[in-house]
Amino acid sequence: MKRTTAVVLSFVLGLLVIPVGVFLYFEFGHPPVAVADVPFPFESNVVKIPLSARIGREMPAKSPLAVNDANLIAGAQVYREQCSSCHGLKDKPSAFAAYTFPKTPQLWARHKNKPGVVGVSDDPVGETYWKVKNGIRLSGMPSYQTLLTDEQIWQVSTLLSQATSPLPAAAVDSLTAQKP
Repeated sequence: MKRTTAVVLSFVLGLLVIPVGVFLYFEFGHPPVAVADVPFPFESNVVKIPLSARIGREMPAKSPLAVNDANLIAGAQVYREQCSSCHGLKDKPSAFAAYTFPKTPQLWARHKNKPGVVGVSDDPVGETYWKVKNGIRLSGMPSYQTLLTDEQIWQVSTLLSQATSPLPAAAVDSLTAQKP
């Protein structure tokens, strides 16, 4: 009887010690919270796995907009005004994106491991639309659903899906000219 009691008491104490230890770990400021800190093991998976599942479930299958000059030019204007300070312009990366955690993707840069891909041009347009509309927690990516119209969100998403294709001159001008 004493042995069973000791085992149960040890188990209960073990269940109490773990949460108290975790609380003290967080209370005394040891977890990585600064951008320069080494992340927890599997930290990116904690966000990526459920994010991918949710986007896959909720993203629209295709854009209601045609890929035409008017939509690409409008998308470039939206991008320049709303996105470029974080995600950079063509041939001009954002000055502070390298100092964010997670790193802010430069949407006009070629991928190092996939040279034919620029930014999110290999993602389905509905995925980009979902990210712009809803934002991404713990990443600094805001939700634009109350800042932009649905048409503007589709225009910028369509533009980004065409990043490896030739763009109208007016769109390229918006994406390369210096900000005033």
